[in-house]
Amino acid sequence: MNQASSVHQRRRAPTANELKDIPWLLLLSDEERAQIVPQLAVSDPQTGDYVCRIGRPVTYWFGVISGLLKMNVDNESGQPMTFTGIPPGGWFGEGTALKREIYRYNIQALRPSLVAGMPVDTFHWLIDHSLGFNRFIMQQLNERLGQFIAAREMDRMTNPELRLARHLAALFNPVLFPGVGEVLRITQQELAYLVGLSRQRVNEALRVLEERQLIRTEYGGLRILELQGLRTVQLDK
Repeated sequence: MNQASSVHQRRRAPTANELKDIPWLLLLSDEERAQIVPQLAVSDPQTGDYVCRIGRPVTYWFGVISGLLKMNVDNESGQPMTFTGIPPGGWFGEGTALKREIYRYNIQALRPSLVAGMPVDTFHWLIDHSLGFNRFIMQQLNERLGQFIAAREMDRMTNPELRLARHLAALFNPVLFPGVGEVLRITQQELAYLVGLSRQRVNEALRVLEERQLIRTEYGGLRILELQGLRTVQLDK
């Protein structure tokens, strides 16, 4: 079965509660929302399902209502290389949508998730008509640039605790992922996929960060105690 097709085939209209979890809707005028909301759709990718695939043309601009996605590509040896995770509140692919390009990355569900989508033509209508939406997209692009610069730096980090700290800081970004808040619902195995470490090594690194009072592990997730500390902490190699 074509995973992308099955995700697309299961799309439906969002509920009122799901619309409340779309942060940029609040920036639109009443007239703009009336134009846009009927064109929004949601679907429920399951673990391993693809939302976007390399080489496919962009058709929607996507955001995460609940769950967790990952953005990855295949490296020269054909092994998947993960750039970042996308937790609740995160909208992605605006650069691809703006240029109407093919995807240069895969977006895949790490767990059963709920994803919202807006048709790319509707996305461009908002760009042409909404000042509030334009400001949102400009802020997204600015934060995204910083995110990918940080991702390149993380690729060169050999200290597991440092890699994990920087990845967690990226996942707690309040601009890109406003739905996360202070607690990120994530398992150690999911973190292992995102950071590129074994589950055992992630467990050890979490203990180090907890000893530094940067995070606190809770049932089903992690609570951030010091976001700036995760971004700047220096650890011995």
